[in-house]
Amino acid sequence: MSQSPKIHLKGIRKSFGPKDVLNGIDLDVATGESVVVIGGSGTGKSVLLKCILGILTADSGTVAVDGTDVTKIEANDRDDINKKFGMLFQGGALFDSITVWENIAFGLIQGRGMSRNHAKELALETLTKVGLSKDVGALSPSELSGGMQKRVGLARAIAGSPEIVFFDEPTTGLDPIMADVINDLIVTCVKDQGITALSITHDMASARKIGGRIAMLYHGKLIWIGAAGDVDRSGNAYVDQFVHGRADGPIQMELRR
Repeated sequence: MSQSPKIHLKGIRKSFGPKDVLNGIDLDVATGESVVVIGGSGTGKSVLLKCILGILTADSGTVAVDGTDVTKIEANDRDDINKKFGMLFQGGALFDSITVWENIAFGLIQGRGMSRNHAKELALETLTKVGLSKDVGALSPSELSGGMQKRVGLARAIAGSPEIVFFDEPTTGLDPIMADVINDLIVTCVKDQGITALSITHDMASARKIGGRIAMLYHGKLIWIGAAGDVDRSGNAYVDQFVHGRADGPIQMELRR
């Protein structure tokens, strides 16, 4: 008997007024798997994440985590599900008014009621997992480079030992070398902790490195899903144009209409 998927999406639809953003999304993510959803800006990648997280409510369809349809549960039960989640936000989303360690420990203290001392100890230990020294914990986020801020964001995402981590454009704003460092850290953290990962990005170098499977979102549908190693020979003209960054192709033709 096969194990049920960690995340199961079936028929997810979401519209804003007359605009259909998600138009029937079907996707399964297995336990311990890393899946990356690619697509251009404004294609609905962030909306998809928000529907899974419960920040937005899908108009229809099923969002199941560990076999539980989270669109049909009470708020208290939803909180229990959300404790399984970690999140690396696109811009880092660190609080400037508190120290680095307090940023990492924020969810542990506010969401889980952990004591400040225990949370601080865990936060400083997590800093070392993302290649930063413990003394960075005393600094303000404004004292950090963009790459260091991204590492702190990753530390916050994994500090609570989540079962599932969502990565929202993890390399945005980073130079190619630091982007590769972050990609390596994500791969290592996911593998070492047995995390199930769902990422969204338009950075193909990142998608190839952190994804076991890649899915492309276009016009509200996942038009291709396959192994990361097969994305360059997908046989899909839309995917081919996107992954190779070509100006000419079916996507551009539609923009010209």
